[in-house]
Amino acid sequence: MAPLRILQISAECTPFAKTGGLADVSAALSRYLAAAGHDVRLVVPLYKRVKERGTELRPVAGLQDLKVELGGRTQWFSIWEAAAPRSSAPVWFVRAPQYFEREGLYTQDADEGQRFLLLTHAALLACQHSNWAPHIVHAHDWHAALAPLLLRTHYAWDRLFQATRSVLSIHNLAYQGVYPASMVDELGLANERHLLHQDHLKQGRFSYLETGILWADGLSTVSETYAREIQTEEHGVGLQGLLRTRSERLKGIVNGIDADEWDPASDPRIPHHYSAKKLAGKAKMKAALLERVKLPGTKSAPVFGIVSRLTAQKGFELVHDAFSVFLRREDMRLVVLGSGEKRYEDFFAWLVQTFPDKVAYLQSYDEELSHWIEAGSDVFLMPSRYEPCGLNQMYSQRYGTVPVVRRTGGLADTVVNWDPATQSGTGFVFERFDAQSFYQAVERSFGVWRDQSAWKQLMLNGMGVDYSWERRIGQYVELYHSLASVRR
Repeated sequence: MAPLRILQISAECTPFAKTGGLADVSAALSRYLAAAGHDVRLVVPLYKRVKERGTELRPVAGLQDLKVELGGRTQWFSIWEAAAPRSSAPVWFVRAPQYFEREGLYTQDADEGQRFLLLTHAALLACQHSNWAPHIVHAHDWHAALAPLLLRTHYAWDRLFQATRSVLSIHNLAYQGVYPASMVDELGLANERHLLHQDHLKQGRFSYLETGILWADGLSTVSETYAREIQTEEHGVGLQGLLRTRSERLKGIVNGIDADEWDPASDPRIPHHYSAKKLAGKAKMKAALLERVKLPGTKSAPVFGIVSRLTAQKGFELVHDAFSVFLRREDMRLVVLGSGEKRYEDFFAWLVQTFPDKVAYLQSYDEELSHWIEAGSDVFLMPSRYEPCGLNQMYSQRYGTVPVVRRTGGLADTVVNWDPATQSGTGFVFERFDAQSFYQAVERSFGVWRDQSAWKQLMLNGMGVDYSWERRIGQYVELYHSLASVRR
């Protein structure tokens, strides 16, 4: 297939600005597309934290002192550049201090919608001013979801975009960018009002993501199972009907993982390396992790790990119900890294107070420590209520750390339930979102743990699965090329 010019627009990008998997996906997808010979630009905001981390940036010639009209107000911006690690795909940062130099990536400020509409306009204007005509504009999540509409309206006059087609990736349908309908004029979309969802405008609301789903040439989401789930009442979050009408344009592609970044044989963030052929470093990482979090070590006690945002989506009320029992009954350790809703933070803090020799909780996010937990744990817990894709279950398997997951979204697509009769499978999978089902899955993990020969086979099964981006890129390229013939 012929090389493509691909514009990626994302609110996050590893290693510069990250709150979750979106950052990993946008960075890795751009890098691997570039490695496959495609001409890629990744456009993200120049957040305050990007500058604070000492990122070396340079202004992009011809892309300084640009402006866009948003609702009758002139907004100025410029484009700066940094080379992504191990990549020939440039990362273009939108410098607009009045919008992006704030304490957090996301805010509750009244102009949150304008911030990310500016990002989208800036990406398209940067193409114009550099005379770079993308074959594909790939918008990620609600933040960039107005790009398909803008290409059909604001920028339709420009022959530069005549052959451009749009893809909208839904990473998490629960986040839709919903604002009062009164904001439509403030966003400079008054002339496009007739192209928005009319019933919802009458109800007083306007959704970025919904608008993107309406007008994108192609839709993707981050796993095959999630693509089916979001068309149902249970998981559609109000958009299931619209998604069903566009189901022929909706494709589920399971995320890949960066096999260079996440490799226990060479990971620079961990002190002890290992592989499926030389597993000794795994035990050393376990001992090092327990020493780091100040828990007493023992080879016979399994270590359970959690690295996560602590939100209702992630299902940690099931941990609350089950682990009070396990921690009293079993010789085990639990290491938790994450922050989020106070009820979950309070629960894990309570576990530390109640079981100080068995539980460690670090209320933060630390990229290095996340690698340590993946490498040093025996079991990784992901009891998600729903999970569009998830990356940690794939990291875990690569690191010989057995995942316990609910059969939903990408977890269903990437973890195979252990079968003791055939010695096949890569983890422990439970169906229903309830405490009993989760309890039984964890109980099964203890049972197999006591048979170390079976446990080793379970570990090796997971370590032998290839979840790398090299296996996924072809599916995206196929999707991109299929849109070349789409008529508008």
